[in-house]
Amino acid sequence: MRINTILVITLAVLLSVQVGVAQRGRGRQAAQQGSLDAYKPHTYKGMPYRLMSPINFDSKKKYPVILSLHGAGGKGNDNRKQLKDWNFQLADTKVRTDYPCYLVAPQAEGMWNKEHLDNCKEIIRGLESVDMKMIYILGHSMGGEGTYRLIQMDPGYFAAAAPSAGSGLRRGESFIDVSLIKDVPIWAFHGEKDGVCPLAKDQKVFDEMKKIGGKMKFTIWKGEKHSVSGKFVVSADDGTTQLSSKACDPEPVFLKWLFAQTR
Repeated sequence: MRINTILVITLAVLLSVQVGVAQRGRGRQAAQQGSLDAYKPHTYKGMPYRLMSPINFDSKKKYPVILSLHGAGGKGNDNRKQLKDWNFQLADTKVRTDYPCYLVAPQAEGMWNKEHLDNCKEIIRGLESVDMKMIYILGHSMGGEGTYRLIQMDPGYFAAAAPSAGSGLRRGESFIDVSLIKDVPIWAFHGEKDGVCPLAKDQKVFDEMKKIGGKMKFTIWKGEKHSVSGKFVVSADDGTTQLSSKACDPEPVFLKWLFAQTR
């Protein structure tokens, strides 16, 4: 009899745990769906993109724009896979209220290039009430590399850039000329043990920036590998940040730092 009682209690506990996990899963799905709904699908010159507009839009105000570049996992033309964890974080109602802005999330089928940049600039130009002095760019992995590439193509266009794991693949050739982007406020992020896009390559960029007095901040997530894209927007506190010069804004909260940058 006692064994049966123990068995019943055990089963009840297991069922309770499973129900709790299922409820949390449904909660996450609902939150993600709500975030997805904030991004409206569009296409420009054959390039799919999602657009999130400022919350409580007021045509009398001017709004910043974030250009968000996905990694290799977002490639395609379904106009959905390009939305990643940082996109859902930025779609949080409180974040949108505290930092109202446009967010443009294009989708590419290959590496980010000048055609993508030109398309995005035309999309941004067509948005209502944009503050052209506050255009930001960020991305992870292939999107981080794209961030570095696109700011080199037109460094005067962007007010700030945030590449995550953007130094390129292990066997990839060097592609970053720091002299071109010396005056662009950059906050780069990288996992210490990244085996896909090695930390050493990003460290080299930072070291070169330090030599020429650039405006680069560099956060290393201790013990982390490649999958760190969910950490920088929320300003996780387990990273170590270096500044390349006194010209860097020392603000420790990423979004406060980002929206304080102007051209």
